[in-house]
Amino acid sequence: MPHPAPGGWERALRTLLASVALLLAGAAVLAAATDRFRAFTAETAHRIEVREHPVPVPAVPLQAASGARIDLADFRGKWLLLDFVYVHCTTFCVLLGDEFAQLQQSLAAPIAQGRLQLLSVSVDPKDDTPSELRDYLQRSGSHGAGWIAARPIDAEGLSRIERVFGLTVIPDGHGDYVHNADIELVDPQGRLVRVVDLGHPARTTRLAERYLAR
Repeated sequence: MPHPAPGGWERALRTLLASVALLLAGAAVLAAATDRFRAFTAETAHRIEVREHPVPVPAVPLQAASGARIDLADFRGKWLLLDFVYVHCTTFCVLLGDEFAQLQQSLAAPIAQGRLQLLSVSVDPKDDTPSELRDYLQRSGSHGAGWIAARPIDAEGLSRIERVFGLTVIPDGHGDYVHNADIELVDPQGRLVRVVDLGHPARTTRLAERYLAR
């Protein structure tokens, strides 16, 4: 029966222990980078961070579809469901508009009580004039109460929104934009507390109702 060369077992053991140490170090780095393996994308990491550490939403001046000047800070004191759109979008913004119309109906009671507001913010403030925003609301099926569409007054306002909400807006070179298609929930203290997926209005309704019941 063959025997290992002198010192062979010791060298093999040292190699094995070094390999295990490298694996453990790599796992620790990966765990830290992915929030204990829960987040493998920046978007997922942002959602986890928001849920565990609500983000204060700053005052940002806006112009509503009515032409009135408003501010994100004006909605403090009530819950806010917020999405990001641009009016000539023919893909996700249409779906967001349809979903907000459904939420406007399913959450009609807290809206009527002044406890909840829906807000669509334009990512194309240059082209999305108040008239265009009114058309967007009409096309989306809004019946008026509790749903406002608005645009940032200036580029700095849009930049602040992008930073706080983790919003990415990328021109595609053909007059359209690639941007986040999700729904943000802001609490009455003016803090971003949840980010939820588009396409699940019943789930979003239940989530809003749970927060409203707190």
